[in-house]
Amino acid sequence: MAKLRNYTINFGPQHPAAHGVLRMILELEGETIVRADPHIGLLHRGTEKLAETKTYLQALPYMDRLDYVSMMCNEQAYCLAIEKLLGIEVPIRAKYIRTMFAEVTRILNHLMGVGSHALDIGAMTAILYAFRDREELMDLYEAVSGARMHAAYFRVGGVYRDLPDFMPKYEASKYRSAKVLKELNASREGSMLDFIDAFCERFPKNIDTLETLLTDNRIWKQRTVGIGVVSPERALQKGFTGVMLRGSGVEWDVRKKQPYEMYHEMDFDIPVGVNGDCYDRYLCRMAEMRQSVRIIKQCADWLRANPNLPVITENHKVAPPKRTEMKMGMEDLIHHFKLFTEGMHVPEGETYTAIEHPKGEFGVYIISDGANKPYRLKIRAPGFAHLQGMDEMARGHMIADVVAIIGTQDIVFGEVDR
Repeated sequence: MAKLRNYTINFGPQHPAAHGVLRMILELEGETIVRADPHIGLLHRGTEKLAETKTYLQALPYMDRLDYVSMMCNEQAYCLAIEKLLGIEVPIRAKYIRTMFAEVTRILNHLMGVGSHALDIGAMTAILYAFRDREELMDLYEAVSGARMHAAYFRVGGVYRDLPDFMPKYEASKYRSAKVLKELNASREGSMLDFIDAFCERFPKNIDTLETLLTDNRIWKQRTVGIGVVSPERALQKGFTGVMLRGSGVEWDVRKKQPYEMYHEMDFDIPVGVNGDCYDRYLCRMAEMRQSVRIIKQCADWLRANPNLPVITENHKVAPPKRTEMKMGMEDLIHHFKLFTEGMHVPEGETYTAIEHPKGEFGVYIISDGANKPYRLKIRAPGFAHLQGMDEMARGHMIADVVAIIGTQDIVFGEVDR
């Protein structure tokens, strides 16, 4: 009688428009997974080594291109690390702006994560609702930086510029009536802070709509409940952070436990799961978006009450002088020229600086030898630790469940492969 043996299949490589270029080799016994072996590196661009050949300022835009769904949070960790080495104080208004945009970025990330997770396992409609709200937040990115994705808005010592007094409006078109145009521009008549207030008012109802589509949906629950279960002990041993850790019941959030920027002033809760499965992690992400709205509201209220304060350090060895000053004063022109050609010189030392990125603990480790570029730069990408848990999470499940597990890990390969 012929001996039965396991067989191996290629799962991927997937197109980069999915979550990144992932290839997995699955060992199967029938349709049940016995072993899952992720093969990474297909999106490797040598970011860490490239950054070591550029000045600190030139390397900043590389951070946007790591996790290209959470751009400003990547910039934030990088800027905080350099500021720690420089020993400079960031203006308080800049800290509030950074905190607010970090939470805008968290919502952007979770909308993409939940929407694409649902799409991957068969729920088509959720991503359409998610992208409607993402579009408005992308308008915020564009209004402050000029770019919808790779913003380079956070700078060492603060932010590129203050919040604008207006929001771009939709223009008249033969494809939309005057009534529709008026509705689209209703929240864009005032300043950016007015637009943010209007968004914070309506967005919780939009989260309710998403929850109506998914939370009690029988098929959604069949695809996520009891899938990819990770115990709290195992999550800690595996180096899981963020929702992957909190979904297993461990209340760890860098914003609360090791506060940075203005999080020590913020009133918010940490959503925590119970069962450590795909469903609990989904619930955590939905609850986190509601908490982000609370933080954004608090920041917007403070920013409205405290206008006309500086948003970047006045140390011109770190941040450029204003354009008007540069055109009038020789000293300022020299500072500008030196900063953008030679760059800033960071004192000797090393630092590991971590933030609560939407995907987990995102850390930047820099060794400086006193030069104008990092001697060594290493990035702790949360997705890298989560992906190595794939084998354990997928074992005993069906092939279709691998898709659900990739979705719940919320992986973007820009940061995994670097």
